[in-house]
Amino acid sequence: MRKIVLIITLFTTLSLFANTEPKNSILDRPLVERYILDELKDLRTNQQKLREDVTVKITQSQLNTTDRTVRYATDTINNIFYIIAAASSLLLLVGFKSLKELKDNSENLVEAKILHLTKDFEQRLLDIENQAKQRFEMITENQDKISQSETINSLWRRAEIEENLQEKINLYDEIIKINPNDVEPLAYKADVLLDLKETRWALSLCNQAIELDSNYALSYWQRACANAILENINESIDDIKMALEISPNLHDELSTEESFKALYNNKAFKELLS
Repeated sequence: MRKIVLIITLFTTLSLFANTEPKNSILDRPLVERYILDELKDLRTNQQKLREDVTVKITQSQLNTTDRTVRYATDTINNIFYIIAAASSLLLLVGFKSLKELKDNSENLVEAKILHLTKDFEQRLLDIENQAKQRFEMITENQDKISQSETINSLWRRAEIEENLQEKINLYDEIIKINPNDVEPLAYKADVLLDLKETRWALSLCNQAIELDSNYALSYWQRACANAILENINESIDDIKMALEISPNLHDELSTEESFKALYNNKAFKELLS
């Protein structure tokens, strides 16, 4: 580095002199040029030598590391063999008197281990089989529910557009057959029966629906209609109150429900209208 700075300083100084001296100055002499070229050559030689020295040192370091690694691995393997030999000797001292006894005990240990692993594997297979069976049953049940749901939705859509009252009843019966615990088709069937003047049959269906679900407002509403037609005034008023308590939106239909004509002069019914 000092040589580089010296060369640069010398070259700069000579350049300044060159600007002031005549053409026959010292820079025109081959000796100075030769000196500069020799210095540059020495500089390149030193750099090459430095690179070679660094390469040799890195190579030597890698060789030393590899040698230590091999030596460590060799020592580790030797230690493992020593440990195995010591363990074998210890086993012979504490009870294994012969190679045959050692072999027999080893076979017994292996058989016991294999038997344990076999039982464990069989139990795992059984658990997997049971889980697969449960999942299959669950999938099958869900598929059945989806199929039933699609069928019920189709029947409801058909019942909505069906104009024939008897055919409506048949469609509701199919829905009830698929899902006997569904109170909604019972209430709608009762409504159709009221239109067919089958009042007592409708009343029976409403009672059945209320037994299945006591929180379905339409069941009380349809029973109130049936009781009003049968002139069971007090029972009809009670059912109307219950229906309105569960579903207040039904209040708007009080004045338009034809089945409540027998209640128009009833004081309690008038209070419900207000």
